[in-house]
Amino acid sequence: MPLLSTLPDPLVDDPAALFQFDGAMAGRRIVVAMSGGVDSSVVAGLAAASGAEVIGMTLQLYDHGAATGRKGACCAGDDIRDARSVADRLGIAHYVFDHESRFREEVVETFADEYLAGRTPIPCIRCNMGPKFTDLFAMARELGADCLATGHYVRRVAGTAGPELWRAADPARDQSYFLYGTTEAQLDFLRFPLGGLPKPAVRRIAQDLGLAVAAKPDSQDICFVPDGDYAKVVRSVRPEADAPGNIVDAVSGAVLGTHRGIIHYTVGQRRGLEIGGQPEPLYVTALDAPGRRVLVGPKALLAVTAARIVETNRIGAFDPAVPLTAKVRSLAKPVPVTLDGAIGDGAAVTIRFATPEFGVAPGQAAVLYAGDRVIGGGWIESTQGL
Repeated sequence: MPLLSTLPDPLVDDPAALFQFDGAMAGRRIVVAMSGGVDSSVVAGLAAASGAEVIGMTLQLYDHGAATGRKGACCAGDDIRDARSVADRLGIAHYVFDHESRFREEVVETFADEYLAGRTPIPCIRCNMGPKFTDLFAMARELGADCLATGHYVRRVAGTAGPELWRAADPARDQSYFLYGTTEAQLDFLRFPLGGLPKPAVRRIAQDLGLAVAAKPDSQDICFVPDGDYAKVVRSVRPEADAPGNIVDAVSGAVLGTHRGIIHYTVGQRRGLEIGGQPEPLYVTALDAPGRRVLVGPKALLAVTAARIVETNRIGAFDPAVPLTAKVRSLAKPVPVTLDGAIGDGAAVTIRFATPEFGVAPGQAAVLYAGDRVIGGGWIESTQGL
């Protein structure tokens, strides 16, 4: 199989190892979540090369505006056509399911409501927890699949008590932050064949397969937000989002200016405040949604020593004595933390940072790690300063 020549040993000699099955792949059925991008397309190609029966499945999540034709989006317009073209090239079955209504209700409207409430939403996590994994899971099961494979850059590692979720081998591509909500039952059924590969190798495989998406740009920003204009999407869903209010000094309470809607601001923001003449740089330190106030202050006010997280999920058992780290943003480095309480089953717990952390905002996710292993996480409900 020529395409496997780009893979590191021992995967070259055993393509089934990419999908973590023992023995021959003939007779197995793999459902691949195909977004139309290069990563999921390569997963479909690797699955086909393994000798298994492969079914590609695409969820149409939205079909509106400029996002449907934007390069590097997913799950709509050109991307669905790309997924179908790849399936035809590989000679595998391909099905498209319309989930636009559920996606709008569970992801887009929640995204808008979070901004209106003064929080910083992470819609990609909501999507993985909802339409993507939950619905794809059910459909893959109904099709009698042996697994559901995706193009996420994470690793599924066999542990003594069952499969574990680990960060990708390439830290620059790691997507584990967005998958902390994966349940143990889902992880048992999921496969992530790209988790141990660097992106250049994935693109080479796409070229070897003759896939037209080999040079397609990676997904950027939020898939349903054209040109990164979050406020425009929020206004389209919640027209009242542009209600103006005051920009207030978080220390003195003095009104420093006015704003055109809190949806234009996030905690930690410095640019765009338009309140010149201050003795030192000011940052958004908090958003008072009921009072329509944007609170600003010096950077020191952004220091956070602890955060309360809710709706927590735990992936497998772990030794409480093992040091933990946490990521509070997808691109942040994990930092040392301790836990007050036990995560899992939706419990609320407090994480405490070893040193003050900056840029922590309600609405974001806090994802917990033991080394490279993801042990779970939750949504940040509130924070504690110095």
